[in-house]
Amino acid sequence: MVSIQSRYTVFPSETTPNETLFSLCEQIKLRTHAPLLYVFKPHPRHDASTFVNALRHSLSQALTIYYPVAGRLRWIQGGRWELHCNAKGAQLLEAICKDVTLDDLDDFVPTHLVSQLIPNIDYDVPIEDTPLLVAQLTRFPCGGVTIGVALCRGAIDGIATMRFMNTWAKLARGENMETAPCHDRNVLNSYKAHSGLHDHSEFHPPPPWLGPLGKDSKVAVAIVKLTGEQVKKLKHKGNSGSGSQRYSTFEVISGHLWRCVSKARYAGKREQPTRLSTLVNCRHRMKPPLPEDYAGNTAFPTVTTSSFGEIMQRPLSYAVGNVRAALERVTGEFVESALDHIDREKDMNLIRYNFHYPAPSVHKGAYKGNPNLFVVSWMNFSFKDADFGWGEPVYFGPGYMDSEGKAFLLNDANGDGIIVAISLEASHMDAFKRIFYRDIEQESLISKL
Repeated sequence: MVSIQSRYTVFPSETTPNETLFSLCEQIKLRTHAPLLYVFKPHPRHDASTFVNALRHSLSQALTIYYPVAGRLRWIQGGRWELHCNAKGAQLLEAICKDVTLDDLDDFVPTHLVSQLIPNIDYDVPIEDTPLLVAQLTRFPCGGVTIGVALCRGAIDGIATMRFMNTWAKLARGENMETAPCHDRNVLNSYKAHSGLHDHSEFHPPPPWLGPLGKDSKVAVAIVKLTGEQVKKLKHKGNSGSGSQRYSTFEVISGHLWRCVSKARYAGKREQPTRLSTLVNCRHRMKPPLPEDYAGNTAFPTVTTSSFGEIMQRPLSYAVGNVRAALERVTGEFVESALDHIDREKDMNLIRYNFHYPAPSVHKGAYKGNPNLFVVSWMNFSFKDADFGWGEPVYFGPGYMDSEGKAFLLNDANGDGIIVAISLEASHMDAFKRIFYRDIEQESLISKL
């Protein structure tokens, strides 16, 4: 069990702008917090019991640079929110885990004890009182530590989160920051333009589950790993029959996941529609591009829809090609149109429900089944730069998952292979894991014939 020892409120080290930020992109996000887990082995020259002091001091400095993270969201009309940069501060928790060592946590599957390494956020309090950032330092008997971070999805995206974390780490090492990020949300809002070329199906209701509900609708979480050789096998098969197309690692693994999840869920209805969703960082897709250091949210959703029958019966390249088409759809013009669509929407809660179902934060009723998959790439996150003076993290990944049908793709810490963290109905998980590896070998054998 993890026991919280101390709670600190950390404020910016200097006076920061008292301003209000409004982003159209951030309206489609959730008020919940993304759970990041960093794991550090024991350090021979540092005392874990005093590490929290270095983190507090450097976090205060980081909040001066990334001052919106020290603010709060507040509701405005139409279910929208704005970010009030009021310097109310972030929270830093200090905890200990007496019962286990880091080695006992195995692959850091984000359930049970591992989820206790992430700060627990109380969403029953008003949104204006909910910190955007809560971090937790947990010390282990072996001398190792973890830093669990909860950062509000409605205020910052993954790319900006990595830059914030690496800035915090750099300051903790005693280094200085040379440039400040761009916090002006109007930089992205200004691209808004009306276009009749896009229907934005990503904001439409997702396909419903047509079959009977499983015996166990509880969510199970698993970590599955792909070696570098297995990734090569999948990419070889995914690119077979695609002509001059050469699909990326993300596209091929996403297509493979989509097929495997569909097979694991299959209940006799080949016509069952299924949607794969993902997010695209649009900083470089705009014309002109957004500033590289833009610190708001630029992750726009895109989707592709098929059926269980099509996904299961047709070759891997079919699913992978659909993923590629969904990603290519997100051009600068597409984002301009999406911003206009969001601006015209009267009920933001409906958009959030349609894209994020069945996340518990948007769906409060009985679980109705889910034929869809949401794949998020953390593959390009520079997590090894998060050295807080304790050395590089030996593991980075999601520390908590509770939404059925979601998967995170991460680079293996050793640089060889891919890690997939996935949450599915418990009744489907064993079948998924069996199919996931079986199909890799079958695809490899077929490609050699």
